[in-house]
Amino acid sequence: MASWTGDTPARPGRFLPGDPRVEEPYRLTPQLAFRVAILAFVALGVFAVLFLRLWALQVLSGDKYLAVANDNRVRTLRLEAPRGPVIDSNGHVLVENVPGTRVELWPADLPKNWPAQRRELRALSDVTGIPLREILAQMNRHAGDPLTPIVVQRGLRQDQILYLREHGFQFPGVRLAHSYLRKYPYRALAAQVLGYVGQISPEEYKTLKKRGYQPTDSIGQAGIESTYDTYLRGKDGKAQLTVDSRGRPKGAITPLANYTPGQALRLTIDIGLQRAAEKALVYGIQRAHDASYARADGGAIVALNPNDGAILAMASYPTYQPSIFVGRKDPKKLAPLLDPAVAEADNHPGINRAINAAYPPGSTFKPVTALAAMQEHLVTPYQTLLCSPDYLAYKQTFHNWTDLIYQWIDLKTALAMSCDTYFYELGKRFYLLPPDRGHPLQGWANRFGLGEKTSVDVGPEVPGLIPTPEWRRQAYPASQGFGIVDRTWKPGYSIQMAIGQGQILVTPLQMARLYALIANGGKLVTPHIADDVELTGSGGQPARVLRRFGAQPAQPTGVDPTALSYVQQGLEEATHSAIGTSAGVFGSFPVDIAGKTGSAEKTVRLPGFPNPSPEVQSWWCGYGPYDKPTIVVCALIENGGHGGTSAAPAALKVFEHYFGKTGQLSTHISD
Repeated sequence: MASWTGDTPARPGRFLPGDPRVEEPYRLTPQLAFRVAILAFVALGVFAVLFLRLWALQVLSGDKYLAVANDNRVRTLRLEAPRGPVIDSNGHVLVENVPGTRVELWPADLPKNWPAQRRELRALSDVTGIPLREILAQMNRHAGDPLTPIVVQRGLRQDQILYLREHGFQFPGVRLAHSYLRKYPYRALAAQVLGYVGQISPEEYKTLKKRGYQPTDSIGQAGIESTYDTYLRGKDGKAQLTVDSRGRPKGAITPLANYTPGQALRLTIDIGLQRAAEKALVYGIQRAHDASYARADGGAIVALNPNDGAILAMASYPTYQPSIFVGRKDPKKLAPLLDPAVAEADNHPGINRAINAAYPPGSTFKPVTALAAMQEHLVTPYQTLLCSPDYLAYKQTFHNWTDLIYQWIDLKTALAMSCDTYFYELGKRFYLLPPDRGHPLQGWANRFGLGEKTSVDVGPEVPGLIPTPEWRRQAYPASQGFGIVDRTWKPGYSIQMAIGQGQILVTPLQMARLYALIANGGKLVTPHIADDVELTGSGGQPARVLRRFGAQPAQPTGVDPTALSYVQQGLEEATHSAIGTSAGVFGSFPVDIAGKTGSAEKTVRLPGFPNPSPEVQSWWCGYGPYDKPTIVVCALIENGGHGGTSAAPAALKVFEHYFGKTGQLSTHISD
């Protein structure tokens, strides 16, 4: 029996529960039932139409639409833009392009079953010489984008091109496309400066894709090719090609947008002077060998305009040929650049020693000590100090580079003969300064650009090191087991730093910048290699400069001009006085050259030797003409002995080419 708790009694046969707010409960009336039936028939009709249409597309017309899809696949092709050429300051082409052919692999057009696909990829590997694992690795990296081609190889040989064309039916998904390859007319000259081009890596693509780079792009990987890639790379064009299901063309290529070639990059480098510098390095190493420094095996030379910082030459040895990165790459040729073990055995030919290797400067640092001591009023130019074979301080004996001198000398003479004991005394005076004076020797070294990157527009670059007491506490923390003795700045550190020894490290470019400051009257220049980007003229028309990089304004350092003049005079005496350490090299040269030798001891781990050994790094830095300098040259010969033995003669070769004059060496060489 039905129950009802509301005011209205329950009625039998109701459709819905009663509502106390109405007199009658809801009922299924004939009108409502009719409306529900109409709605059901309409929904059934809609679903029937959709089902019939889907059946017609898949069953009745399936073959037709499949054929249309298979016969009308549109591919968007990339028209590769040629990179811009690189030219030297006189317009000589250092890097250019030559036409080539590349192999593209379109994953969407490969056979759908794995055995057939593997057979094709293995055959492609046999033809191109690219290992199958590398092809598969590229496919895996681009698995999410099957419609973007993979560049398997650039720079195919003619026999490879003919084979792939004749057997195209065996290689669905493989397409030959026009490409451009970099060519280096001067072979290995300026290799570390120019750099090379290589395919963009997945990590690089993640960073650069927002700037329009594609996963198949080739980009600059080192040197100015990397720094100025944005200007050199140009803008690719586009075209369309209709292909069938196997990737075979069904018509002609339809251009959509033509490419824009890259811009020409003009450098400040003079390729003639660059060649002279690289030959000078080999010459300096040979002189070191002749002087029984058999472990001399590398070096760097920098030639710089002291007024605006333009780099005229930047040589590093050993070197390599950038062309090994063009086309098919030979693993054996690449090993000295990519395999750490092989690179060490070959003395790291990929390193630009002018900017990416640091050395103790030895006596070439003494002008910094002299200027800082005069600025801090620790010595006057004419005050005499004893130059003796040994210097005793704090119960420790420091030796002069020669034991043949015992006399009282002034600052200019100390620079000319490179007297260590004179500068030891200055180092002691810096150490004895009260704490509120800070660390003025290090401060002036930093002000002169040492211990920090030069901001040159090619890399990578190391900052070097000007050690301070604060640095030592951080470098030898107690948390790593170093004691208070290790972390304490001792007087010997200041004494050694005064002659450019100890833990101080500089690059050849930093030292060239220092001597440019001495030459130009105390202003710190910013070194640069790129001069401008330009549009090459046609029909004999001159090139049009699109953007000039130029030189940044030289920054004043606040050095006293009078103090600087005494240092300049000391450097001129070093190359012309009878007591000068490089007078035997530059004394007879027709152009008045000023400069300083250096012999810096450094503990070096040599290939083939289990333990590090102390070696002498050979330095010479200077400028000319003395009265109106236009060029600074800084030469370093690794493990080359005294500065006058190998580095100074190497620097002379650069001056000889620059001035078009010949010098004559004598036997009077030292430090």
